[in-house]
Amino acid sequence: MERIASFQVDHNKLVPGMYLSRRDGNVTTFDLRFKKPNTGDLLTNGEMHSVEHVIATLLRNGRAKDAVIYFGPMGCQTGFYLLFDSKQLSDAEAVELVKETFAAGAVFEGPMPGKSAAECGNYINLDVELAKKQCAVYSEIVREWTVEKLAY
Repeated sequence: MERIASFQVDHNKLVPGMYLSRRDGNVTTFDLRFKKPNTGDLLTNGEMHSVEHVIATLLRNGRAKDAVIYFGPMGCQTGFYLLFDSKQLSDAEAVELVKETFAAGAVFEGPMPGKSAAECGNYINLDVELAKKQCAVYSEIVREWTVEKLAY
């Protein structure tokens, strides 16, 4: 079998940041790496789930909501995937969108989006303060990120 593209990246050399993972027609995937892989320093389930709810809500209500296809966690617990329509959003615009959205997540006010049994299958581990803390950490990591830094 052919190895998928993400398995061909040397995870021992990865550092937290934002990377262009792949292009599939008009769909572009960014890898948003929060943690250095293979160190045991992973996002907890509560951190990942909480960030997912806040950032997905902000993205799907933001200025580029029609361009966002998917935002969700990596199974390895080191970050998230952002998929977007490259006909509606350039790489440079997507980099800025990520920076703006995580900065907004760091100061998010209000109740945790989707924190009820009716809205989420595991609402119990959602915590807006966990989300804000991790959004602030990642916002600082990508604060000076550019398109030129997207390459693995």
